[in-house]
Amino acid sequence: MTVYKSLQNGAFQSLDERRKKAVIMLFEDELTDEEIAKTVNRSRQTLANWKKNQTFIKAQQEYRHIALDGYVPDAVKQLHQLSLNAKSEMVRLQANTTILTMAGFGSADGNDELRKAQIRKANADARIVEHKANELEGVGHVNPLLKALTKGAVQLVPKEEENDANTDRED
Repeated sequence: MTVYKSLQNGAFQSLDERRKKAVIMLFEDELTDEEIAKTVNRSRQTLANWKKNQTFIKAQQEYRHIALDGYVPDAVKQLHQLSLNAKSEMVRLQANTTILTMAGFGSADGNDELRKAQIRKANADARIVEHKANELEGVGHVNPLLKALTKGAVQLVPKEEENDANTDRED
C-alpha cells in the first residue's frame, strides 16, 4: 500500500505491527472496536488504552493525512464535473467557489475580501429592490438616495436595449 510507505520515520512507523493494523482498521471504519481488538489479538480495553496514547493518536493523524491525500485528485475531478454539469445552478456555484478557494483565490473560512464585497453587493441589491417595491406599492418611506440610485440605474440602460429587453415582439 502506498500510504504505508509514505509513513516512514513518523509516529506510525514507531508502532508495532498490531498497533499499525489497528490504526488502519480504525481509519477504514468498517469494524467495531471489539472486532478490531479481536483481530489484533488484544482486548477492547487495550485498544481503548491505545486510542488515548499520544503516539497512537499522532500515528492516526499521520495515516489519515496520507490516506486522504490519495482521494484529493478524484475529489477535485468530481468538483470540476459538478461545476460544469450539475443541474442546479447553486450546486455549480458552490463547486466553482470550492475550486477557487482550494486554488487560493479565497479563504475557506469565508473572511476574504471578495466574499465580503459580494455580501455588501447582495445587501445593496436587496435594499434597492425593496425600495422599488415600496415605491410601486406606495408603502413606507422613500429614501431619496435609493430613488436617485434607481433613477441612475435606469438612465444607464440605453432606450433601444431597454425596449428589446422588455418586449417579446419582433419589429
